[in-house]
Amino acid sequence: MTRRYFGTDGIRGRTNESPMTPEVAMRVGQAAGAHFQRGDHRHRVVIGKDTRLSGYMMESALVAGFTSAGMDVVLVGPMPTPAVAMLTRSMRADLGVMISASHNPYYDNGIKLFGPDGYKLSDADEAAIEAGIDASPRLAPSAEIGRARRVDDAQGRYIHAVKSAFPEHLRLDGLRVVIDCANGAAYKVAPEALWELGAEVISIGVSPNGTNINDGVGSTDTSALRRKVTEVRADIGIALDGDADRLIVVDDLGQAVDGDQLMALLGLAWARRGTLHGGGVVATVMSNLGLERRLATAGLELVRTPVGDRHVLEAMRRGGYNVGGEQSGHIILSDHATTGDGLVAALQVLGELVEAGRPAHELLRQFEPLPQRLKNVRFAGGQPLEHEAVKGAIAAAEARLAGTGRLLIRKSGTEPLIRVMAEGEDAALVETVVDEVCDAVRRAA
Repeated sequence: MTRRYFGTDGIRGRTNESPMTPEVAMRVGQAAGAHFQRGDHRHRVVIGKDTRLSGYMMESALVAGFTSAGMDVVLVGPMPTPAVAMLTRSMRADLGVMISASHNPYYDNGIKLFGPDGYKLSDADEAAIEAGIDASPRLAPSAEIGRARRVDDAQGRYIHAVKSAFPEHLRLDGLRVVIDCANGAAYKVAPEALWELGAEVISIGVSPNGTNINDGVGSTDTSALRRKVTEVRADIGIALDGDADRLIVVDDLGQAVDGDQLMALLGLAWARRGTLHGGGVVATVMSNLGLERRLATAGLELVRTPVGDRHVLEAMRRGGYNVGGEQSGHIILSDHATTGDGLVAALQVLGELVEAGRPAHELLRQFEPLPQRLKNVRFAGGQPLEHEAVKGAIAAAEARLAGTGRLLIRKSGTEPLIRVMAEGEDAALVETVVDEVCDAVRRAA
């Protein structure tokens, strides 16, 4: 089904350009508010945001939309996406909204919606809201307009929930941890949670100014974190993204560790303790073949899904799995959260580090990844993947990789990008086929 507004992770785009305009945000509030007014109780929505400049503007527009539809609004300010999901459930709200473009630059923004159970909305709910955005708004009578209020203790509630997910018999005393909050939503809660558990905390990326979110910091650019870890001789570094639903770790030698290694670490550890459900781990088609082989050595399977943490979570719920995620750092631990939570996942990794009593560079290298290369090609419009020259280049690349690797081509669900990934035993061949396909896409675009 073609979507006009919703992509793979809510609505996202460049601020003040369709669909990320205040007008659309207000209409999202009106449509979602009308759709989720079920039952005869007083209806409520929780709204959080990250630290980008346009957050105040989009927040105000959403408040106008929801209150005009007759729904009360609870504003929690800058908070991680998983915190909004958690607060939606704990406050018995009908809906949760996170204003964030995640790992994108500050000039983008987005709207993520959660149902009363704290999970991202179903396709049916999103389709109903899409229809409502373009329809005449269903406004509440003047006497039934909603009210808006701010909650001051939301950060404390989330910190308490995150700490409750950490093993009770462990502390982080003596552990020197560098935390990079990407100048984003977790800039207050993440360092505080680590400090309360006993860690010696060195913080970077905790000075948001509206335009520096994800700028040279965070999970998509670990260079600053890697330098700081080696500079202060930290035991480990933790990088979150702008809305703190992603995690990338840096070991004590300053080497970045991706989501595949973290899923292997946690999946194998939980299997040894008998707490892993489903007999395996759920990941996407982007995860390295090395992860699949490492899990197989322990009798565990790797279930693959299309790209997107939403698809991962759907497969986890269907199959009863409790560990899943993406190579990019979305780690979903369904025993503790209803969506990816970078801080919860980080604390689980820190728990394993404390238990093992080994350096991070030894513990976190769970397998040797196969050579893998990913390149993005930006395009202005059209369907470059339908071009005959691109189809020919893809077919030729697949033939060259046959039996030794794989090729994956996909359009981004959040940006005008074609993503080209190849993986195989031969690193030189992998690099060559990616370049050739990208060149063909670039010419067609």
